[in-house]
Amino acid sequence: MKGHRRSYIFISNFLFLLLSIATITVSPFFPPAVDSHQDASSSMSPSPAGELEKLKQEEAKLSSLLAQVRQQKLSVLRSRPLTIGIIGFGRFGQFIGKSFAKYGNVIGTSRSDYTEIAREMGVKYMPLSDLEAFVMEDELDVIVIAVSIVSFQDTVQDLVLHLQKRIQEKGSCPLIVDVLSVKEHARNILLELLPEECDILCTHPMFGPDSAKHGWQGQTFVYERTRIDGVDAHIEGMDRIERFLSIWEEEGCNMISMSCKSHDGFTANSQFITHLMGRILGAQGLQATPIDTKGFQSVLKLIETTNADSFDLFFGLYKFNRNSKEAISRLKESMNDVVGKLLEMEGEREEHIKSCL
Repeated sequence: MKGHRRSYIFISNFLFLLLSIATITVSPFFPPAVDSHQDASSSMSPSPAGELEKLKQEEAKLSSLLAQVRQQKLSVLRSRPLTIGIIGFGRFGQFIGKSFAKYGNVIGTSRSDYTEIAREMGVKYMPLSDLEAFVMEDELDVIVIAVSIVSFQDTVQDLVLHLQKRIQEKGSCPLIVDVLSVKEHARNILLELLPEECDILCTHPMFGPDSAKHGWQGQTFVYERTRIDGVDAHIEGMDRIERFLSIWEEEGCNMISMSCKSHDGFTANSQFITHLMGRILGAQGLQATPIDTKGFQSVLKLIETTNADSFDLFFGLYKFNRNSKEAISRLKESMNDVVGKLLEMEGEREEHIKSCL
């Protein structure tokens, strides 16, 4: 395994070097600025015949090398497939579990009985009432907590005693991963409640069963390596995290490493404000008309997508992101500013009309 890893790192670095050289070859430094009266084209010497063909050949070599590196990466990933447990095997848990099953073994658990669904997916299913047996599974590498924001803390608290037992009896703890839409809340709970032996990876797949029903290609995946075990286990801990992240990479996600604090700052002004506007507009009972503009059709689509999510999710985005209340305040201020300008202009026009009489 270490040999695979060293080979992967070497080839990745070598590829980066070649790409850098190729970039310098294709995009040389800009020539000095020419006088405004001088023809700019005359200051550039033409490329020799055959130069473009050589560059295309180099490009083909790099593409071939990149394909080889990717195959090596897949080989390393599949040489020791992860066993991933999912707590919360509802719609989203099943959604991610289906892709996880392509790369390793998956065990699902939930309050409801999803035995048949799991069997069709090639996934092992265990009832949440037997959480201890789930945690004590011999080969369990990762536990993904895929419950709602409002249920998250209680779920982690229920998990702690079983993790402590596993550590005592087996001397190991699975990597704990959250997939909540709010990150500082999840991070604080995991760091506060979990045993120190547990590695923590905070993540937010910025997509779901509806927005990514045709695949994960191009979808954004945000993550923070929150805690990795002691020095002796650091390499193993990093390897386990990289294997898990590689699943999302191989499925085509746009991988973004970001602190939980930064994430919540961004999403308050993007995800939460989107849900807030969708809920506000939806409360007005807007309906399609025979003469809808494209803009209004987009408004109706926003209402449809945001109201399709549970109100628990919306409440969680508000309650557990400390930036959300500020976003509401700014929205109110902006509303007042816009309406104020309308009233001001209306008053000016009325004054103008009076002065003309």
